[in-house]
Amino acid sequence: MSLPDKVKIVEVSPRDGLQNEKNFIDTAIKIELVNRLSQAGFANVEAVSFVSPKWVPQMADGAEVMAGIHRRPGTIYSALTPNMRGLEAALAAGVDEVVIFGAASEAFSQKNINCSIEESIARFEPVAHAAKEAGLRLRGSISCALGCPYQGETPIASTVNVARRFLALGCDEIDVADTIGVGTARRVGEVMRAVTEVVDASRVAGHFHDTYGQALANILAAMQVGIQIFHSSVAGLGGCPYAKGATGNVATEDVLYMLHGMGIETGVDLDAVIDIGQWISGHVGKKPASRAGNAMAAKKAA
Repeated sequence: MSLPDKVKIVEVSPRDGLQNEKNFIDTAIKIELVNRLSQAGFANVEAVSFVSPKWVPQMADGAEVMAGIHRRPGTIYSALTPNMRGLEAALAAGVDEVVIFGAASEAFSQKNINCSIEESIARFEPVAHAAKEAGLRLRGSISCALGCPYQGETPIASTVNVARRFLALGCDEIDVADTIGVGTARRVGEVMRAVTEVVDASRVAGHFHDTYGQALANILAAMQVGIQIFHSSVAGLGGCPYAKGATGNVATEDVLYMLHGMGIETGVDLDAVIDIGQWISGHVGKKPASRAGNAMAAKKAA
């Protein structure tokens, strides 16, 4: 299949990128991050998470962040909402899209939320129903869609089953997430082909972590089977707290450099994203994990 002319990038650094940082990032910094990303042209920014602050203290200021941002017309601001309490907080904060999530791995589901895949999805039924009643976009994220730290490779049928269930819940978009970054191009192609047999390709997104350096190849493989939505995190921020050694999401700068170099439109300003990556990395005390970002920043500074 030919490659798409245009790709949508969902920028996840404010939520997925920052949630595991041990030192609390100041609310004002989070607000500025979301604002700078909006100004850089992202059509969708995963801004906050309404989860228990006991479990994810970094996300405790979600309401303040949403209240403080400058909303760019046309940008979708998303929030992770694992339960009805989270959904109510998201509604009060005025988010545009809520995100529910379930694992394609039975072992991952049992170890992390102490219930089966079926039970986990059943828990989302009232959340999904209420979100649609409120007129919000609903996104379903399938974690461990390619591999699991506990059971190894995830059966394709299991990933397809969760996609089918999310579709039945009314999800507008479904993310196929390689949470621990073990996927390779051929397998990604197989999984995406199988998922798009039950969900229209225009509603499927790829969410790839770069643990084994495969994320860009996996994005290319997904595009070749018709996927046109991808998640990334500026400076490669993020990781998976449940998977030892699992590094961050693929760096947005690297994805943009590849896509723009292939003549694929994103609507995002790469130069602005490079500056954001260098800036936020300074605030979290890490070197940016983006190769393209670091090379281009060094070139600018020369």
